[in-house]
Amino acid sequence: MKITILTIAPEEFSGFGNAHIIKRAIELGALKLCIEDMREYAAGSFRHVDDSPYGGGGGMILKCEPVLKCLESVKSRYSGPCRTVALTPRGEVFSQKKAWILAEEEHLILLCGHYEGMDERIFRYVDEEISIGDYILTGGELAAQVVANAAARLLPGVLRSGRAEAESFHRNLLEYPQYTKPADFRGDRVPKVLLSGNHEEIRKWREEQAKRLTRERRPELFEG
Repeated sequence: MKITILTIAPEEFSGFGNAHIIKRAIELGALKLCIEDMREYAAGSFRHVDDSPYGGGGGMILKCEPVLKCLESVKSRYSGPCRTVALTPRGEVFSQKKAWILAEEEHLILLCGHYEGMDERIFRYVDEEISIGDYILTGGELAAQVVANAAARLLPGVLRSGRAEAESFHRNLLEYPQYTKPADFRGDRVPKVLLSGNHEEIRKWREEQAKRLTRERRPELFEG
């Protein structure tokens, strides 16, 4: 899989490629990560990528020309299929289900918004819009890192076999409670079933606990 991130702040990704999961995916050959600076596609010596909005209003807007020139350049250098995702507050809220879908892409292009938004005409050239939650960030760089991390960790060989299927949100359930040593901490003991060695009983307990937690804390997931 190839992930290309289009941004006006490439410095925000300076250490991203060395983050544990991303680095492991790259070393395994499962992932190729590329960062494209959209300022390199802006006209003039000052490389302006933004301008004031028509109709007035506060803040600045990302311009069509540098963004789309960057996108077109990236696509022209890659002959295979690709999917372009714009990171915007108005997009579909990101989920584990979406992470699995994006992890199947051959080439994923993530477009980072910035300032007060992007010229609306840019969205005609993307396949979908994604938001990582109902709050505002300075730009889409952190959102792009979230999406890239969530998808990359699902690539073959990056996680231990079967691990992703046991995590929260698989089958619309939160993950069951986890414990490690010591078995008794200040009188708070690990459930006996986990010490029993009976794998079938442990499986049943974990299933019951996952359903209980989901019902109590995320009823909308449980109903789904």
